[in-house]
Amino acid sequence: MEKCAEGYGLIEGPVWDPTRGLIFSDVLFGGVYCLGTDGSVSTVFEHRRGIGGMALHEAGGLIVSGRNISYKPFGGGGTVTVLDRNEEAGLVSFNDITTDAAGRIYAGGLGSSPVFEDGRGPQAGDLYLIDLDGSARVVAGDVMLTNGLGFSPDGKTLYHSDTTRSAVFRYEVYDDGTLGPKALFAQTEGGVPDGLVVSEDGAVWVALARNGKGVAVFEPTGGFRDHIEIPLPMCTSVCFGGADLQDLYIVSGSDGAGSDKAGAVFRIRTDVAGLPVLVARVALAVRQG
Repeated sequence: MEKCAEGYGLIEGPVWDPTRGLIFSDVLFGGVYCLGTDGSVSTVFEHRRGIGGMALHEAGGLIVSGRNISYKPFGGGGTVTVLDRNEEAGLVSFNDITTDAAGRIYAGGLGSSPVFEDGRGPQAGDLYLIDLDGSARVVAGDVMLTNGLGFSPDGKTLYHSDTTRSAVFRYEVYDDGTLGPKALFAQTEGGVPDGLVVSEDGAVWVALARNGKGVAVFEPTGGFRDHIEIPLPMCTSVCFGGADLQDLYIVSGSDGAGSDKAGAVFRIRTDVAGLPVLVARVALAVRQG
Protein backbone atom coordinates (compact mmCIF):
# COMPACT_ATOMS: atom_id res chain seq x y z
CA MET A 1 0.00 0.00 0.00
CA GLU A 2 1.23 3.47 -0.94
CA LYS A 3 0.40 6.78 0.73
CA CYS A 4 -0.17 9.20 -2.15
CA ALA A 5 -1.13 12.42 -0.34
CA GLU A 6 -1.75 13.68 3.20
CA GLY A 7 -2.46 16.82 5.20
CA TYR A 8 -6.26 17.09 4.97
CA GLY A 9 -9.02 17.32 7.55
CA LEU A 10 -11.69 14.97 6.22
CA ILE A 11 -11.31 13.61 2.71
CA GLU A 12 -14.51 12.59 0.93
CA GLY A 13 -16.11 12.22 -2.48
CA PRO A 14 -13.29 10.49 -4.42
CA VAL A 15 -14.02 10.22 -8.14
CA TRP A 16 -11.74 8.96 -10.90
CA ASP A 17 -11.29 11.22 -13.92
CA PRO A 18 -9.39 9.34 -16.67
CA THR A 19 -7.93 12.61 -18.00
CA ARG A 20 -6.95 14.14 -14.66
CA GLY A 21 -6.60 11.50 -11.97
CA LEU A 22 -8.24 11.13 -8.58
CA ILE A 23 -10.43 14.08 -7.57
CA PHE A 24 -11.33 14.44 -3.87
CA SER A 25 -12.67 17.00 -1.40
CA ASP A 26 -11.76 18.18 2.09
CA VAL A 27 -15.05 18.50 3.96
CA LEU A 28 -13.65 20.36 6.97
CA PHE A 29 -11.11 22.76 5.49
CA GLY A 30 -12.71 23.16 2.09
CA GLY A 31 -11.56 22.76 -1.47
CA VAL A 32 -11.51 20.10 -4.16
CA TYR A 33 -8.18 18.63 -5.21
CA CYS A 34 -6.75 16.33 -7.85
CA LEU A 35 -4.06 13.71 -7.37
CA GLY A 36 -2.58 13.58 -10.85
CA THR A 37 -1.22 10.52 -12.57
CA ASP A 38 2.27 11.95 -11.99
CA GLY A 39 1.70 12.01 -8.22
CA SER A 40 1.31 15.78 -7.93
CA VAL A 41 -1.67 17.36 -6.15
CA SER A 42 -3.39 20.43 -7.59
CA THR A 43 -6.39 22.51 -6.53
CA VAL A 44 -9.51 22.09 -8.65
CA PHE A 45 -11.87 24.36 -6.69
CA GLU A 46 -11.08 26.49 -3.66
CA HIS A 47 -12.97 27.24 -0.47
CA ARG A 48 -16.24 25.31 -0.57
CA ARG A 49 -16.61 23.12 2.51
CA GLY A 50 -18.92 20.21 3.15
CA ILE A 51 -18.64 18.41 -0.20
CA GLY A 52 -19.39 14.79 0.63
CA GLY A 53 -19.97 13.43 -2.86
CA MET A 54 -18.94 14.19 -6.43
CA ALA A 55 -19.53 12.92 -9.96
CA LEU A 56 -18.30 13.94 -13.38
CA HIS A 57 -20.81 15.64 -15.69
CA GLU A 58 -20.86 15.35 -19.47
CA ALA A 59 -20.68 19.16 -19.80
CA GLY A 60 -17.11 19.14 -18.51
CA GLY A 61 -17.25 19.72 -14.78
CA LEU A 62 -18.31 18.21 -11.50
CA ILE A 63 -21.58 17.60 -9.75
CA VAL A 64 -20.89 18.28 -6.06
CA SER A 65 -22.97 17.81 -2.92
CA GLY A 66 -23.07 19.77 0.32
CA ARG A 67 -25.60 22.49 1.11
CA ASN A 68 -27.11 21.70 -2.30
CA ILE A 69 -26.41 19.59 -5.39
CA SER A 70 -24.57 21.83 -7.83
CA TYR A 71 -22.61 21.75 -11.06
CA LYS A 72 -19.21 23.44 -11.07
CA PRO A 73 -17.38 23.67 -14.42
CA PHE A 74 -13.68 22.95 -14.67
CA GLY A 75 -11.71 26.10 -15.39
CA GLY A 76 -14.14 28.50 -13.76
CA GLY A 77 -17.55 29.83 -14.62
CA GLY A 78 -20.94 30.04 -12.96
CA THR A 79 -22.19 27.41 -10.55
CA VAL A 80 -25.53 25.79 -11.39
CA THR A 81 -27.78 24.64 -8.55
CA VAL A 82 -29.35 21.34 -9.62
CA LEU A 83 -31.23 20.49 -6.41
CA ASP A 84 -31.46 22.85 -3.45
CA ARG A 85 -31.87 22.08 0.24
CA ASN A 86 -35.18 22.72 2.00
CA GLU A 87 -34.58 23.23 5.70
CA GLU A 88 -38.27 23.81 6.45
CA ALA A 89 -38.95 20.32 5.11
CA GLY A 90 -36.04 18.82 7.06
CA LEU A 91 -33.59 18.64 4.17
CA VAL A 92 -30.51 20.47 5.44
CA SER A 93 -27.85 19.23 2.99
CA PHE A 94 -26.66 16.32 0.85
CA ASN A 95 -23.91 13.73 1.25
CA ASP A 96 -22.80 10.93 -1.10
CA ILE A 97 -24.04 10.78 -4.68
CA THR A 98 -23.73 8.36 -7.59
CA THR A 99 -24.92 8.04 -11.18
CA ASP A 100 -26.66 5.26 -13.09
CA ALA A 101 -26.10 4.07 -16.65
CA ALA A 102 -28.55 6.66 -18.01
CA GLY A 103 -26.73 9.53 -16.29
CA ARG A 104 -29.33 10.14 -13.60
CA ILE A 105 -28.08 11.16 -10.14
CA TYR A 106 -28.92 9.51 -6.83
CA ALA A 107 -28.27 11.85 -3.90
CA GLY A 108 -28.54 11.13 -0.20
CA GLY A 109 -30.30 13.87 1.75
CA LEU A 110 -29.40 14.72 5.35
CA GLY A 111 -31.92 15.63 8.03
CA SER A 112 -29.10 16.94 10.22
CA SER A 113 -25.40 17.56 9.69
CA PRO A 114 -23.04 14.80 10.85
CA VAL A 115 -20.04 17.16 10.71
CA PHE A 116 -21.10 20.75 11.34
CA GLU A 117 -23.01 21.65 14.50
CA ASP A 118 -26.44 22.99 13.55
CA GLY A 119 -28.34 22.56 16.81
CA ARG A 120 -30.42 19.69 15.48
CA GLY A 121 -30.58 16.23 16.93
CA PRO A 122 -30.18 13.22 14.62
CA GLN A 123 -32.89 13.22 11.97
CA ALA A 124 -33.55 10.73 9.20
CA GLY A 125 -33.13 11.80 5.59
CA ASP A 126 -34.36 10.68 2.19
CA LEU A 127 -32.72 9.40 -0.97
CA TYR A 128 -33.38 11.56 -4.04
CA LEU A 129 -33.32 10.78 -7.74
CA ILE A 130 -32.47 13.65 -10.10
CA ASP A 131 -33.77 12.75 -13.54
CA LEU A 132 -32.33 13.76 -16.90
CA ASP A 133 -34.71 16.71 -17.23
CA GLY A 134 -33.51 18.09 -13.88
CA SER A 135 -36.63 17.13 -11.94
CA ALA A 136 -36.14 15.41 -8.58
CA ARG A 137 -38.16 13.05 -6.43
CA VAL A 138 -37.74 10.98 -3.28
CA VAL A 139 -37.14 7.29 -4.04
CA ALA A 140 -36.36 5.99 -0.53
CA GLY A 141 -36.72 7.21 3.05
CA ASP A 142 -35.78 6.59 6.66
CA VAL A 143 -32.01 6.83 6.18
CA MET A 144 -30.49 7.94 9.47
CA LEU A 145 -27.09 8.94 8.04
CA THR A 146 -26.80 8.55 4.30
CA ASN A 147 -23.42 7.60 2.89
CA GLY A 148 -21.99 5.43 0.11
CA LEU A 149 -24.01 4.60 -3.00
CA GLY A 150 -23.17 2.18 -5.81
CA PHE A 151 -24.76 -0.10 -8.41
CA SER A 152 -24.38 -3.81 -9.08
CA PRO A 153 -22.77 -4.76 -12.43
CA ASP A 154 -26.17 -5.25 -14.09
CA GLY A 155 -27.53 -1.99 -12.68
CA LYS A 156 -30.49 -3.73 -11.10
CA THR A 157 -29.41 -3.31 -7.47
CA LEU A 158 -28.45 -0.11 -5.64
CA TYR A 159 -26.33 -0.39 -2.49
CA HIS A 160 -26.60 2.32 0.17
CA SER A 161 -24.71 2.83 3.43
CA ASP A 162 -26.64 3.95 6.52
CA THR A 163 -23.83 4.83 8.91
CA THR A 164 -25.95 5.23 12.04
CA ARG A 165 -27.41 1.76 11.62
CA SER A 166 -23.99 0.14 10.85
CA ALA A 167 -25.65 -1.34 7.78
CA VAL A 168 -25.46 -1.42 4.02
CA PHE A 169 -28.89 -1.78 2.43
CA ARG A 170 -29.88 -2.79 -1.09
CA TYR A 171 -32.79 -1.78 -3.31
CA GLU A 172 -34.12 -3.27 -6.51
CA VAL A 173 -33.88 -0.66 -9.29
CA TYR A 174 -36.71 -0.29 -11.80
CA ASP A 175 -36.38 1.01 -15.35
CA ASP A 176 -37.66 4.49 -14.48
CA GLY A 177 -35.10 4.83 -11.67
CA THR A 178 -37.48 4.24 -8.81
CA LEU A 179 -36.56 1.72 -6.15
CA GLY A 180 -38.11 -1.30 -4.51
CA PRO A 181 -38.29 -1.82 -0.74
CA LYS A 182 -35.12 -1.49 1.31
CA ALA A 183 -33.48 -4.78 2.36
CA LEU A 184 -30.42 -5.45 4.51
CA PHE A 185 -27.34 -6.38 2.48
CA ALA A 186 -24.63 -6.44 5.16
CA GLN A 187 -24.09 -5.41 8.78
CA THR A 188 -20.65 -3.99 9.55
CA GLU A 189 -18.51 -4.67 12.62
CA GLY A 190 -15.47 -2.85 13.98
CA GLY A 191 -16.47 0.33 12.16
CA VAL A 192 -19.46 1.94 10.51
CA PRO A 193 -20.10 2.00 6.74
CA ASP A 194 -19.17 5.14 4.84
CA GLY A 195 -18.40 5.43 1.11
CA LEU A 196 -18.59 2.35 -1.11
CA VAL A 197 -17.78 1.09 -4.61
CA VAL A 198 -18.57 -2.08 -6.56
CA SER A 199 -16.17 -4.22 -8.59
CA GLU A 200 -16.75 -6.11 -11.83
CA ASP A 201 -17.34 -9.36 -9.97
CA GLY A 202 -20.17 -7.78 -7.98
CA ALA A 203 -18.29 -7.44 -4.70
CA VAL A 204 -19.09 -4.36 -2.59
CA TRP A 205 -16.11 -2.49 -1.09
CA VAL A 206 -17.13 -0.43 1.94
CA ALA A 207 -15.04 2.14 3.80
CA LEU A 208 -15.28 1.60 7.56
CA ALA A 209 -15.24 4.87 9.51
CA ARG A 210 -14.93 5.49 13.27
CA ASN A 211 -12.04 3.19 14.05
CA GLY A 212 -12.80 0.86 11.14
CA LYS A 213 -9.20 1.24 9.91
CA GLY A 214 -9.85 0.27 6.34
CA VAL A 215 -12.19 -1.28 3.79
CA ALA A 216 -14.49 -4.28 4.22
CA VAL A 217 -15.13 -6.31 1.07
CA PHE A 218 -18.43 -8.17 0.80
CA GLU A 219 -19.44 -10.87 -1.66
CA PRO A 220 -22.45 -10.18 -3.91
CA THR A 221 -24.44 -12.35 -1.49
CA GLY A 222 -23.53 -10.07 1.44
CA GLY A 223 -21.03 -12.48 3.00
CA PHE A 224 -17.74 -11.09 4.27
CA ARG A 225 -14.76 -11.58 1.93
CA ASP A 226 -11.83 -9.49 3.14
CA HIS A 227 -10.59 -6.45 5.07
CA ILE A 228 -7.98 -4.05 3.69
CA GLU A 229 -6.30 -2.18 6.54
CA ILE A 230 -4.96 1.37 6.44
CA PRO A 231 -2.82 3.00 9.16
CA LEU A 232 -5.53 5.50 10.15
CA PRO A 233 -8.74 4.80 12.08
CA MET A 234 -11.10 7.04 10.09
CA CYS A 235 -11.55 5.46 6.66
CA THR A 236 -14.13 7.53 4.80
CA SER A 237 -14.44 6.39 1.18
CA VAL A 238 -13.05 4.32 -1.70
CA CYS A 239 -12.69 4.66 -5.45
CA PHE A 240 -11.30 2.48 -8.25
CA GLY A 241 -8.96 4.22 -10.66
CA GLY A 242 -6.01 3.80 -12.98
CA ALA A 243 -6.10 2.91 -16.66
CA ASP A 244 -7.45 -0.57 -15.87
CA LEU A 245 -9.53 0.45 -12.82
CA GLN A 246 -7.49 -1.90 -10.63
CA ASP A 247 -5.98 0.80 -8.42
CA LEU A 248 -8.07 1.06 -5.28
CA TYR A 249 -7.85 4.53 -3.75
CA ILE A 250 -8.76 4.68 -0.06
CA VAL A 251 -9.30 8.07 1.58
CA SER A 252 -9.44 9.00 5.23
CA GLY A 253 -10.09 11.66 7.86
CA SER A 254 -8.22 12.90 10.89
CA ASP A 255 -10.41 11.58 13.71
CA GLY A 256 -8.34 9.51 16.13
CA ALA A 257 -5.06 10.32 14.40
CA GLY A 258 -3.72 12.93 16.84
CA SER A 259 -3.78 15.76 14.29
CA ASP A 260 -6.54 17.74 12.61
CA LYS A 261 -4.78 17.41 9.23
CA ALA A 262 -3.91 13.73 9.16
CA GLY A 263 -6.34 12.81 6.39
CA ALA A 264 -4.60 10.93 3.60
CA VAL A 265 -5.04 9.14 0.28
CA PHE A 266 -3.78 5.56 -0.02
CA ARG A 267 -3.53 3.34 -3.09
CA ILE A 268 -3.31 -0.43 -3.44
CA ARG A 269 -3.52 -2.73 -6.47
CA THR A 270 -6.39 -5.20 -6.63
CA ASP A 271 -6.88 -8.42 -8.57
CA VAL A 272 -10.28 -7.31 -9.87
CA ALA A 273 -11.29 -4.14 -11.70
CA GLY A 274 -13.82 -1.70 -10.39
CA LEU A 275 -16.95 -0.71 -12.23
CA PRO A 276 -16.70 2.71 -13.85
CA VAL A 277 -18.97 5.34 -12.34
CA LEU A 278 -20.53 6.94 -15.39
CA VAL A 279 -20.88 10.67 -16.03
CA ALA A 280 -24.01 12.55 -15.04
CA ARG A 281 -26.24 13.79 -17.85
CA VAL A 282 -28.89 15.73 -15.95
CA ALA A 283 -30.08 19.09 -17.25
CA LEU A 284 -28.20 22.12 -15.93
CA ALA A 285 -30.72 24.89 -16.54
CA VAL A 286 -32.39 24.85 -13.13
CA ARG A 287 -30.81 27.88 -11.42
CA GLN A 288 -27.68 29.96 -11.87
CA GLY A 289 -25.74 31.29 -8.88
